[in-house]
Amino acid sequence: MGKIALLVSREEMLYQAHNILQEKKYELNEMKVIKTEDAVSEARRSIGAGASIIIARGLQASLIKQYTDIPVVEIVITAQEMALLVNKAKQILKKENPVIGVVGFKNMFCDMSYFDVIHEIEMRTYFADKSCSLEAMTKQAIMDGVDLIIGGDTAVEIAGEAGMPSLFLSNTEDSLRNALSMAESVDYAMGVEKRNAAQMETLLDHSFSGVVRLDASGIIMDLNPIMEDMLGTAKEKVLGKAAGEVFPDLGKNHGKESYSLFMEINRTSVFAVVAPVMIDQRMEGAILTCHRMKKRRAPEPDLKGKGHLKGFIALGEFDDILQESRAMKECIRLAKLYALSEKAVFIEGEAGTEKRLLAQSIHNAGLHKGGPFAVLSCEGIGNEGQLDMIFGDKGAAVQAGGGSLLLEEIHCLTKDNQYRLCQLIRYKTRLGKDGARYPGLDVRVMATSDLPLHELVRDGILREELYFLLSGLTVRIPPFRERKEDLEKKLTECFRDCCDHYSRFHVLTSGARKLLLDYPWEGNLFQIESFCERLILTANKRSIDEGFAEQVFMELYPLSFRNKEEEKRGEHGRDVIVSEEEERIAKALLRYGGNREETARALGISKATLWRKRKKYHLE
Repeated sequence: MGKIALLVSREEMLYQAHNILQEKKYELNEMKVIKTEDAVSEARRSIGAGASIIIARGLQASLIKQYTDIPVVEIVITAQEMALLVNKAKQILKKENPVIGVVGFKNMFCDMSYFDVIHEIEMRTYFADKSCSLEAMTKQAIMDGVDLIIGGDTAVEIAGEAGMPSLFLSNTEDSLRNALSMAESVDYAMGVEKRNAAQMETLLDHSFSGVVRLDASGIIMDLNPIMEDMLGTAKEKVLGKAAGEVFPDLGKNHGKESYSLFMEINRTSVFAVVAPVMIDQRMEGAILTCHRMKKRRAPEPDLKGKGHLKGFIALGEFDDILQESRAMKECIRLAKLYALSEKAVFIEGEAGTEKRLLAQSIHNAGLHKGGPFAVLSCEGIGNEGQLDMIFGDKGAAVQAGGGSLLLEEIHCLTKDNQYRLCQLIRYKTRLGKDGARYPGLDVRVMATSDLPLHELVRDGILREELYFLLSGLTVRIPPFRERKEDLEKKLTECFRDCCDHYSRFHVLTSGARKLLLDYPWEGNLFQIESFCERLILTANKRSIDEGFAEQVFMELYPLSFRNKEEEKRGEHGRDVIVSEEEERIAKALLRYGGNREETARALGISKATLWRKRKKYHLE
């Protein structure tokens, strides 16, 4: 049990406390009469002596609460005690409906809302906020013409000087007994809280999982040593921070239902559970529990050492990808989740987006990170070449065993080899050149294309079974024109890097910067980097303005830039400037009634290439 101290202003209250203690229901560790001006220093002395709860009254209680952190139980005049004083006042005044003024501090009194009706009086309250205002409140009561004043020493003295009847605001043992009972209840609650805290501390310290305690606002209140180890930082550096700041994957919304998610902490994949702490249907906080994902056993190295990984190492990480924009953050969030699976992943993105870097990041965050990472583009290779380079005895699939295989431009893979890829994904089986089946090839397949999967299967470019195998885990990398925050950061980085590389100093005017930010950048990273090279190498002035930037655009991309400018001014429909290629494709589509296969054959291009050209020129 904690130590309880009673600090009061009058000696008779100590006598009352002694009488109550004879009942042996309560226990006090200290009782003392103090002056109001010494209330805070006396309270601090009691705290130093071990007091955990203080009982006080009126202004003394208010001061102790204001200037210390200890729980304070206030002695409040009970309704029964106040009724006794009112009856005495009526006996003194001997008149109907007397006006009684009550002077003191509000925290000393019970609820007296219905005293007027019950006791047939008119009660007026004059509550002071500090000791010096007691005199003013008493004088105000006298000026208001009350018949009698009930109050403490100050009020009684001033009333006497004014010749007005008064009663001292004394209490019986009831109010003190109530205060002692309340102090014991507070002490019990504090004991329960301490025991709960000790149990929680034991649970945190001996848990095999990382555990974080959050308050209702999502602020980190505590965490265990395992979580410190996961974060790689001391507890003190994260306490008081928002959970979303320390765990970006967690987000900000912590509802009233438990939920789970996969996160990455310090490049370690974890399974996290967020459980709200509910009290009376109100969320008072949450517990975040993080379990390390079991790492996949790395493939046994060959007897010759680690030379088999040479040239097949993925260097990219998620942190290497620009992700300031909301769209790219969502893309990365999905990719991190996909990294925890072993199934095939399809990455869609325009030319110049970070498709390969994202694939490397998925590999390095996944269960196959200890294995090789092989990359092969399907474009420009015939059926036999694809068979040999992907599925041959020394092909990419074999080289990627135990790791990941990235097939770029998957729309260029022939139907025969698409079937082989289905067998590899679905059954872990390689179909060789001779038709032989080689089971047990553990490789995670990833594929990329600038074309959406559903359009590839609709146009007959992709086999249906391959579509269904790839469509489960798909992620689209948005182009930079949809990622303004990433675009601005990339332009700034490229501009600075080019200036540093060529030992030049240039600045962009606001007009030039706006022009660059508004341009669609169909080539994304490739186009941004090459444009910045050209811009810096050919700039002949320190300040690069909008006019010079337009000149470089016109030199590099005359058709697309002129069309963009015309569209921006609203001076035409889309077809004012038509290239020879666009016209040739449009005529072929018209000639063959929109049949894509016949049109592609007549133009000498693949259906996938025709699809891209149609998209580029908006030809339907």
